[in-house]
Parts: sequence; C-alpha cells; structure tokens
Amino acid sequence: MTIRIGLLGYGTVGKGVIDIVYSHQEKIQALLGEPVEVTGVLVQDLKKKREIPSSILVTADFDRLLLQDIDIVLEAIVGEEPSFTYCKKAIEQGKHVVTANKEMYAIHGKELKELASKHSVSVGYESTTVAGTPVIRTLQQLLQVNQVEKVEGILNGTSNFILTKMREDGTSFEQSLKEAQQKGYAEADPTNDIKGYDAFYKLMIISELLYGKQPNWDDVYVEGIDRVDPTQIFEASFMDKKIKHVATIEWKDGDVRASIQPISLTEQHPLYSIDGVQNGVVIHTNLAGPLTLSGPGAGASSTASGMIEDFITIFQQSHNNVYQFQ
Repeated sequence: MTIRIGLLGYGTVGKGVIDIVYSHQEKIQALLGEPVEVTGVLVQDLKKKREIPSSILVTADFDRLLLQDIDIVLEAIVGEEPSFTYCKKAIEQGKHVVTANKEMYAIHGKELKELASKHSVSVGYESTTVAGTPVIRTLQQLLQVNQVEKVEGILNGTSNFILTKMREDGTSFEQSLKEAQQKGYAEADPTNDIKGYDAFYKLMIISELLYGKQPNWDDVYVEGIDRVDPTQIFEASFMDKKIKHVATIEWKDGDVRASIQPISLTEQHPLYSIDGVQNGVVIHTNLAGPLTLSGPGAGASSTASGMIEDFITIFQQSHNNVYQFQ
C-alpha cells in the first residue's frame, strides 16, 4: 500500500518537500515499509508555471485534493487563514497533518491537537519552530521526566544573520538586511523577522508545549532588531560581547513569563557563538541541567527536512497504534 501525501503550497518549502520525498524515496520506504508519493499539490494560482511531475494533481480546490484518497496533509503555506481551515478539515476527515505555519499554529495549535486526538490522528509541528533543529521533539522527550524551567533562544535566522553582518563587516542595518534578502534569508517584506513577530510565534508554540498555556500576548515584551545601530554593535564588541536577538520563556511566580529583545551576551553564554543564519536554544532543566541545541534557522531545505521527519515519525507511531504528538 502506498502512503499518499497532499501538499499545501508550492513555494520554496513545498518544493523542498517534493524533492526530499523523491530523492530519498529508498530510505523513506525502508523506514516505513511502504512507498510514498505526493498525490496532489494545492496552489493559489493555477496559471503560474511550475515544474511539477505530471503524475501529481495540481489544484486550487482543497476539497478536490482531499478526494485523492490522501493519508496525510503537509501544510507549507503562510498566514492564519486559510491554513487553519484546511488543517481542521483534513483532521475531521481522518487525515494526519504536518504544518510549518508558525503563525497559524501559535494561535490554533491547542485546538488542532485536541481535534486530532478526537479523530485518532496526529499533528506534527516541528518545522514551526527553529526549522530543521529538533527543538520540539527534544522538549517532548525531556518532558517525560525533566521539568523545563526556562528556555532561551535565537529563534530567527534572518535576524541573527543581520546582526552578525553588522558586527563582522561594520555595515548598517539597511545594508545587512538587503544582503539577507539577496541571499534568500529574508522576504521582500521582512517585517515578521526584523520586528520580532516570527520569534514571538515560535516562543508561544514552545510555551504551549512546556506549560500547557501561553502568556497573555499583550503582556509579552517584543522588540525587534530594526533599532539596533552599528554604534551599539561596536560598543558591545569592544567589551567582548555580542548583541543577539533572544527569546525567553520561563515559569516564574506561578505563571508564564516571556520576552523577545536584543540582548548583549558575554562569551560565557551558550548563545554567544551562534552566528549567521544559525538558530540556537538553551533548555534549562531541573535534572539534566542546561542543554544547548543549534542548527540552521533559515532556508527551505531545513524546514522541509523537519516536515519529512514529522511525517515519518507519525507513520511509525501509527503502525504501533500510538497517536498524537504531545
């Protein structure tokens, strides 16, 4: 029996998913014991030219995609809607879902997980947070025994790249942002990255996973990197410090506290050496102590890789009658 994937979106991430499925087919089949194919792709504009194999249905109609007898939906579009509606509908029809949509999942993740449990399917969301670095899976494993007291992270590779360029090359914020856009690390509209919203959504997803709740969004201090100037970078470097955009979540005084802001770090801090488009996360636990993870934080391949890892884990679990990422 073939495992059939319905893919939502064919941007850089969606294309990366298809590339991995077919270039690593032999290994995926060995892991799952069954062949895997992308049956259909949902796109917004049917007139746009795309290099998609003719065997794959390309449609702008989500209901038509579901009629392809798919087993799982891999969602790689942006924005809260129509992503949430699509994922909800897929779950209600008994399909597993993997998403990379951080904004949608930060808002609706709890509801989707509860709905998935009701319908005995799973929701994978590793790629919503820190792309291909397995932060979500690591936290899920730690939560079996350890208590996570605090998480500090560089959660946006674009912002980290810009701050690194400003420090290493002495360029302005505007020049560094332009280079990030030229390299494909930043969108044409970089607002979510440079204003801290992208890191905020990721932090809220981590909060829900760790503590079963999120702080009141209006109470979270969010400051982007767009007001950091070369003088501040130079002054920090003169004192052997680096300015990093750090997101922090912790359980304090019986509640969840969170912030996202530029901070000067000394070389003793685990995030000090996380440069370029890399992301890094320090997980402070009561038993294992501080654990640091790092990996690529920008780019289609790392995000697509995280989605495929979730996909494989879901089907390995379902073969053992284990459902739902906790």
